Amino acid sequence: MSGPSRELVEFRKGLWKENPVFVSLLGLCPALAVTNSAINALAMGAATLFVLVGSSLLVSSLRRFIPKPVRITIYIIIIATFVTVADFTLMALLPDVHKELGAFIALIVVNCLILGRQEAFASKNPIPTALADAAGMAIGFTFALFCLGAIRELLGNGSLFGVDLLGERFEPWVVMILPPGGFLTLGALLVLFAWVAERRGAAGQGA
Repeated sequence: MSGPSRELVEFRKGLWKENPVFVSLLGLCPALAVTNSAINALAMGAATLFVLVGSSLLVSSLRRFIPKPVRITIYIIIIATFVTVADFTLMALLPDVHKELGAFIALIVVNCLILGRQEAFASKNPIPTALADAAGMAIGFTFALFCLGAIRELLGNGSLFGVDLLGERFEPWVVMILPPGGFLTLGALLVLFAWVAERRGAAGQGA
């Protein structure tokens, strides 16, 4: 009986085993800066998904034609093109969220996760495999951002997506929507993620 396809393996690794934030510690700048609410986290995740998948598609398609001496420059141009589309789309459809995210949408261009996937993977693999890798990494990144944003908004405002969940008696932890709250939440999630991974590894060895 054959195992899962390579595309499925590459897709799944970004969700958990090689999660960009919780394992590889990539893209921490937006992970800490824009996750003071769940909607901001999802918007940044969606923009990153669009840019990563789009640029991986183009880089993989053109990998045989891109000269090696200028490959990084070309990758950045490709990424910047998709970032511009994402920026204008958010500005048109979700102006309030776009204003909240500010310069961090433009800074996707220099996100080490995206450039790293082009250099290390998309430029060396066929389109289906590159797309699977990009989608898995981007969804894993979005999942991490949503976890941070949901926890910080819930504890910092008592709400989720702007809907009050904890009632009037709840005293908001204001620190959670401030920069220190991002570091505290990320630290707690990193510990939890490492503990779960260790437990799963131990269970796999014992089986």
